[in-house]
Amino acid sequence: MPRLLALIVALLLTPCSAFAHGPTPQKIVETVTIQAPPAAVWRVVKDFQGLAGWHAAVAACEGQGGNSSGATRSVTLKSGGKLIDSLDDYNEAEKSYEYRLIQENIEAFPVSFYSATLIVKAAADGSEVEWTGRFYRGDTGNYPPETQDDAAATAAMSKFFRTGLESLKARLEASR
Repeated sequence: MPRLLALIVALLLTPCSAFAHGPTPQKIVETVTIQAPPAAVWRVVKDFQGLAGWHAAVAACEGQGGNSSGATRSVTLKSGGKLIDSLDDYNEAEKSYEYRLIQENIEAFPVSFYSATLIVKAAADGSEVEWTGRFYRGDTGNYPPETQDDAAATAAMSKFFRTGLESLKARLEASR
C-alpha cells in the first residue's frame, strides 16, 4: 500500500514539474562576406578590446589582459549602457575567439547572459566572418515582459552582430 500511494503521489506531481521550466537558450549565427583576404580582416577584429574601432554601435571599448584567456573588456554602447565581457579562448592560427558576458545590463541590452564566437574564414570572394551567439533573455522568469522576452533578446543580439559585421565590411571594402 505505501508503494502504491508513493506511485500515485509521484504521478500526480509529475505535471507540476513542467511549470518549473525556466528560459530556453537561444542561438543566432550571423555571417558576412568581405572582399578582403582573411589576414586583413583578422588584423581589424583580432584585438579583443578593439571592438569600438570597427563596430558602429560601440562608442568605446577598453579592458585588461589583451588577448589572453580571462581578459576583460567594457563595451560602451552608443545607445547607452555598458556590458562587460570576458575572453574564454583566443586562437590566432584559426583567426577566432570566444567570449562571454560577465556583467549584464538588461536595461541597455535585453540579455541576461551570452557566449559568442567570432571567426574569420577564407571564402571564394575573400573572407567570411561568422559571429555566433548563445544567450538567455533579459528576464529569466516564466512570464517576462515583451521588452525582456526571447524575441527581444534575439532581436538585440541579431542587430548587434549584424551592425558589427556590416560596419566591418564597409570599413574594409572602402579601403580597397
